Amino acid sequence: MTGQPQLPFGTFDFSAPALEVTDRLVAPVADALKNWDDREAARSVLYVETDPEKADTAVFCETYGVPLDASANCVVVAAKRGGETTLAACLALATTRVDVNRTVRRHLEARKASFAPMDTAVEATGMEYGGITPVGLPADWPLLVDEAVARAPFVLVGSGRRRGKLILPGRVAAALPGAVLLPDLAG
Repeated sequence: MTGQPQLPFGTFDFSAPALEVTDRLVAPVADALKNWDDREAARSVLYVETDPEKADTAVFCETYGVPLDASANCVVVAAKRGGETTLAACLALATTRVDVNRTVRRHLEARKASFAPMDTAVEATGMEYGGITPVGLPADWPLLVDEAVARAPFVLVGSGRRRGKLILPGRVAAALPGAVLLPDLAG
């Protein structure tokens, strides 16, 4: 292990390049990092250990010294049309709200879109609720990314577990497999 890397923000007791600590990640996230075609992007992802009891965004940011506008949420949505349900993920800054009823619904060409039930999101991603991340999502899912995420120098996202987070450049988050950049995804 190369030791603790320089972090763009925050104070954490433990940090490391995510590729060096894949044993701390759920299988879909570890596999995605190990098999990512863009090796430079995979190497840019950092892992930080966090307390799951301090997962609420405001409490988390205060505890770890993370700017609120550097925190991004990954939410799973279910889009329905003609009896078919399509799952997708949306990535937006924590200071904004994903426009599920208009932007997501239109982009996915659905009659109705809503946040997926917790058990559906957990089962489909192989990740823990409260830790769902855009890294390692099912290959056939679209990942809708708000432009503000792509413009951010770095964003903090889930790690697939409630204990731990990933930090990655915004441009890397917007280049994840399946990513589609949307200007009006969140507001």
